[in-house]
Amino acid sequence: MEKYSKYLEETQFFDFSNPKIQAYIEEFRDEKYSNRIQELAIDLYLKIRDGFLYDPFDLDISRDGLTFSKVLEKRRAWCVEKAGLMVSCARALGIPARPGYAIVRNHLENEKLEKVLQSDLIVFHGYADLYLNGKWVKCTPAFDKRVCRISGVDPLEWDGEQDSLFQEHDKNSQRFMEYVHYYGEFEDVPIELANQEMRKYYPHLFDNSYSNPDFKFRFEK
Repeated sequence: MEKYSKYLEETQFFDFSNPKIQAYIEEFRDEKYSNRIQELAIDLYLKIRDGFLYDPFDLDISRDGLTFSKVLEKRRAWCVEKAGLMVSCARALGIPARPGYAIVRNHLENEKLEKVLQSDLIVFHGYADLYLNGKWVKCTPAFDKRVCRISGVDPLEWDGEQDSLFQEHDKNSQRFMEYVHYYGEFEDVPIELANQEMRKYYPHLFDNSYSNPDFKFRFEK
């Protein structure tokens, strides 16, 4: 496990010593989880997946915005925030974890989001990668039960053994989220790369000030 110790470290972004995170994970310190780490990881995934309404209309890729204890001050969160909180909590509980990022094709075909982004690609979609039972296993705690019910799809389940990344598009065609490009997994949040890639794909977001009820966007200046 020593070689994975870097994936247990606290950082500015994964600030798991914050009292808010410590309180959030208190239930997972229960005796019942002492020898059931996989079950702990699954229950943590479900708590984060369904505890925050998925909201891709409030994006913050600044250092302050990607400090993941701050997610606990919100009721809504986007994929990077929810995956980052998953990594933070896992590390706090002694599970090596790292954030992963990719470009995906707009999974639920949200016309409103495509109009704002001027693209059907979601750049820097976030997922979490946990080291369980001697291997790395990916999960995507982004899309909660409520959003999936509204979209007419099942929420993405995770068994702690197999990667769980491909959210359904819809029930009829059995299409799934398409991963167009993998950035890979990182020790910490690659904030410079995130800003660079979003500027490349969504330059208009950096040219305007977005802060209204319909869409908010903040970045590292």
